[in-house]
Amino acid sequence: MLRLAPVLIVTLLVAPILAGLAMALLPAFGYLPALGGEAFSLAPWQALAAQPGIARSVAISLASGLVATTLSLAVVLLYLATATGSRLDRWIRRLVSPLLSIPHAAAAFGLAFLIAPSGLLARLTSPSLTGWERPPDLLIVQDPWGLSLIAGLVIKEVPFLLLMSLAALPQLDAEHRVAMARSLGYRPAIAWLKVVAPALYPLIRLPVFAVIAYASSVVDVAMILGPTLPPTLAVSILTWFHDPDLDQRFLASAGAILQLGVTATALLAWWGLERLATRLMAGWIARGGRRRGETGLRLAGKLPILLATGIAFAGLGGLAIYSVAGFWRFPDALPQSVTLDHWAQALPALGGPLASTALIALGSTLLAAILVLAALENEQRTGRTASKALWLLYLPLIVPQIAFLFGLVVVMEQLGTRPTHGLIIFGHLLFVLPYVFLSLSEAYRRIDPRWTQLALTLGASRNAVFWRVRLPMLLAPLLTACAVGLAVSIGQYLPTQLLGAGRVTTVTTEAVSLAAGGNRRVIGVWALVQACLPLVGFVIAIGLPKLLWSHRRGMQGAP
Repeated sequence: MLRLAPVLIVTLLVAPILAGLAMALLPAFGYLPALGGEAFSLAPWQALAAQPGIARSVAISLASGLVATTLSLAVVLLYLATATGSRLDRWIRRLVSPLLSIPHAAAAFGLAFLIAPSGLLARLTSPSLTGWERPPDLLIVQDPWGLSLIAGLVIKEVPFLLLMSLAALPQLDAEHRVAMARSLGYRPAIAWLKVVAPALYPLIRLPVFAVIAYASSVVDVAMILGPTLPPTLAVSILTWFHDPDLDQRFLASAGAILQLGVTATALLAWWGLERLATRLMAGWIARGGRRRGETGLRLAGKLPILLATGIAFAGLGGLAIYSVAGFWRFPDALPQSVTLDHWAQALPALGGPLASTALIALGSTLLAAILVLAALENEQRTGRTASKALWLLYLPLIVPQIAFLFGLVVVMEQLGTRPTHGLIIFGHLLFVLPYVFLSLSEAYRRIDPRWTQLALTLGASRNAVFWRVRLPMLLAPLLTACAVGLAVSIGQYLPTQLLGAGRVTTVTTEAVSLAAGGNRRVIGVWALVQACLPLVGFVIAIGLPKLLWSHRRGMQGAP
């Protein structure tokens, strides 16, 4: 049975995406008999081209994907070059998991509450520094250039790329490389960028592609921080999909295929930038330059990571303040009164979405953990790794969600499948499974094989070795991987909204839907609940092994 696990994982990742893309492609060319489309036609594309502001929507989507990725990658590489091994480095590494666990929507709301004209930053600096007695008439959040959208994406993608980089660095023996360069007279940051960064980037290329795909097609963050007239392409597609006029489904299909083309264009443009950066890097390395620019690099490496981390946590603080704020006139830095009325009003409505969120997150994470454990155990027993197929794990992350999920909804409608929690769990599994695999695989493969050999020589069966030796030793990394899976599921907006047809509500869908209302106090309650839910998983992942193995220090962490 274990031999079927890798095949099942590949099928689970590939089949729904291919089916979804196929069923998005056919209506894009006018063919969907269920809605009266009996013949192929270019009418959906003509209608798409006639949409007001479609060119600007495409441009903002493309630019946000490329700019956010460039900034995030630059922040991570400069930070690693200048702070590796320092006290700041140890501090940031402890914060990576909490930062990564914050859902994108919660982080977006936190940033919006900080930078809005009447937000926390304006209140803290007014009127002493700005002279503002009233909120300025400035369009900061949802600005037409998408700058706030890019900022929100950078805050969330920096922890992801940092975690992927930290996982890849042990393969490079970075300390030895830097020491060799230092012996030739290079300063530490310059040495790291010249001898480690070129070898590190190929190892994190797929995660970088995933960031490009997500940033160019994101929906929930774009609804909160992105421009509105016109919105990004992905937000427009979702609007057309939910239009009461079912003929708009053809327009939405054409938009989904266009979004696929936009993301592909962004990836192709990034490939071209890679080639250019490779040539520039080769020239920079060949010129020598052992010391010049070291001071500037150190400042550029530490300041942005501190700024991104500070904004993320300050945003959570802002959510907490707004959730209990009473009367609060501008430019007062803090509310004049504190009240729990907003929580009391929200609590009756929180029960249903909380239960749905927990059921979907636990179900998808449990299924993902079982499949991943089976696949990794099969690797151990057969001695064959699936390294060549690793890119398939990133397929659901690289293909835009709006492109294949729309077609997947059409497939489910054709099959007569009703929106249920089970269907949404299946949709979340597509995105949870890659993260659980990537989080657990390294720890599983690093476990000392001598433990297995010793147990086998004592007469234990292979199944007994798994249950009684390997699984207890892997409890800490397994729980951490499950915590990551829970965080990913809790933050999913589009799969829940599309596959649930709006009938299954979670904390995330409710929080994002409140964005249009503008009531910051109610939004603060829901967004804070959404941000705190993933932390429960990480608290359990950290605390349970320490509790169970309190007398076995070596089993309290990853092997």
